Amino acid sequence: MEQFVEVNVVGLIMDQISKSPVMVLKPLNDKKIIPIWIGMAEANSIALELESIPSPRPMAHDLINCIMSNLEAVLTKVIITNIVENTYYAELYIEKEGRISTIDCRPSDAVALALKNGVKIYVSSQILETSVLADVFSNLLSREEKIDNWFNSLTPNDFGEIEQ
Repeated sequence: MEQFVEVNVVGLIMDQISKSPVMVLKPLNDKKIIPIWIGMAEANSIALELESIPSPRPMAHDLINCIMSNLEAVLTKVIITNIVENTYYAELYIEKEGRISTIDCRPSDAVALALKNGVKIYVSSQILETSVLADVFSNLLSREEKIDNWFNSLTPNDFGEIEQ
C-alpha cells in the first residue's frame, strides 16, 4: 500500500522567468516543499479560497462544487498521486451513497476543490522522493532561513504584475 503525506497550501508565488503562478505545498511534518506550476485561472481560484474572498459570479470550481452538491456527492479528499516527466497527476475522491469514486484531474483543480470543501490534501510518498524541483527549492530555502520566515517576508512586489 502506497503511503500518502498530508500537505498544506502555503502560498502562491509568481515564477518571474516563465511568468506562471506556482502553487507551493508543504507536508505537515517535513521541511520539504513542493512547487507545482499551474495556470492563471486555477491560481486565481486558489487565491480566492486562501483569502476567503467570494467570486462575484460562479467560477469553474464553483460550478463543479454545485454539481456535486446537487447530485448529493461529497468530496472527501484529494491526492496528488504521481509525477511523470515533471507533470503532476491528482485524483478526487468523491463519495455518494457510501460509494467512493476516484476521478483523475490536474493538481491545481484538485487543490482548488479541496480548499473550497475544507478537505485534506495528500501527496504520494513517491512525489516527495522523486520531485527534483522540491529538493532544489527546499534546499535553497533551508540554507539561510526557515520557510515560514521566507513566506512572511514576501511583499506584493515579489509577485510581479498579475493580469486578470
